[in-house]
Amino acid sequence: MEHILIYQGDITEMHVDAIVNAANKSLLGGGGVDGAIHRVAGPRLLEECRKLNGCETGEAKITQAYKLPCRFVIHTVGPVWYGGEIGEKELLTNAYLNSLKLAKEYKLATIAFPNISTGVYHFPKELAAKIAMKTVQDFLSKNEFPKTVTFCVFDQENFEIYEQLLH
Repeated sequence: MEHILIYQGDITEMHVDAIVNAANKSLLGGGGVDGAIHRVAGPRLLEECRKLNGCETGEAKITQAYKLPCRFVIHTVGPVWYGGEIGEKELLTNAYLNSLKLAKEYKLATIAFPNISTGVYHFPKELAAKIAMKTVQDFLSKNEFPKTVTFCVFDQENFEIYEQLLH
């Protein structure tokens, strides 16, 4: 798949049209990827996020990127894992799908995703990667934008999971 890449590193350093923020419902910053994105983007990102009135799980909203090297930040809220019996898989699928729909709407050629919900939300990493990969592959096969999706992973474990799924 020439349209799907894997990169191990810091998503806040990616030179793409948009990075996806694994946000919480408030959109006002937090820990992990969310906190890092807000720190690098600067206080104007928080100002813009305050005007969005939060975001529901599985939904996505877009903002400017401010001091980040990308053009936009797509904020999406992944589900907290409670064992898989209350729609977590569908909500995670929607988080990826709604982010991709915004990329398409804004005609963004390149987008980078973090590992949504696999940190403090405890979504099983392998299952999350399978959902992410399938959702992205299905979307790319039917849409002109985005042209390239990068899964930006922070650790070696996730890198190996995505490598196996891609090959």
